[in-house]
Amino acid sequence: MSGVVVVGVGPGLGLAVARRFTREGMSAGLIARSEATVKAAAGELGTADVLPVTADVTDEGALRTALDRVVDAYGVPEVVVYNAALIQPDRIGDLTAQQHLDAFAVNVVGAITTAAHLAPAMAERGSGSFLITGGMPVPKPDYASLSLGKAGVRTVVTLLDQQYGAAGVHAASVTVSGGVSRGGLWDPDDIADHYWRLHQQPRGEWIHELVI
Repeated sequence: MSGVVVVGVGPGLGLAVARRFTREGMSAGLIARSEATVKAAAGELGTADVLPVTADVTDEGALRTALDRVVDAYGVPEVVVYNAALIQPDRIGDLTAQQHLDAFAVNVVGAITTAAHLAPAMAERGSGSFLITGGMPVPKPDYASLSLGKAGVRTVVTLLDQQYGAAGVHAASVTVSGGVSRGGLWDPDDIADHYWRLHQQPRGEWIHELVI
């Protein structure tokens, strides 16, 4: 059955989001760069109907192929969650131009590729949620590349809403204001509940950025 696809699944928030949606009976396509990571996540989901696929989000061809595998298995997803990010401390002047481009490729361009590949079919169907893990509600000089990437994510959400919102696709970001850790202020299971609530929002009550 049509379900969720999580791009950038891992042992923390990505897994928690996948678990939250499979708990509702949804299938889950899981995409990560590392085969060991994605298989471990699939194993954590037990008897849920999941498809683990390996792809680097900076490799457009590989990412599109991975998304096609999920669509072939389950159909056009009801929910897409883009959770990939390159989280590293750096200040303006620390990175080369190429290193900034590499970070932007993970933090923003992978989300654009995912949306370009799936959002048109979601719009044609007339429903679906495209949710992106955001962060850095205020830019931080010690995390320059990530601050730029999360600002980009906000713009991607706005553009997706302008392009596909009228057709029924709910674009939103979940802006996580601190470090994700189990049992902490930003517990992944608690955050995952917000993704589910965004997906469940009636069209007239759509929120496009949720800051937590």
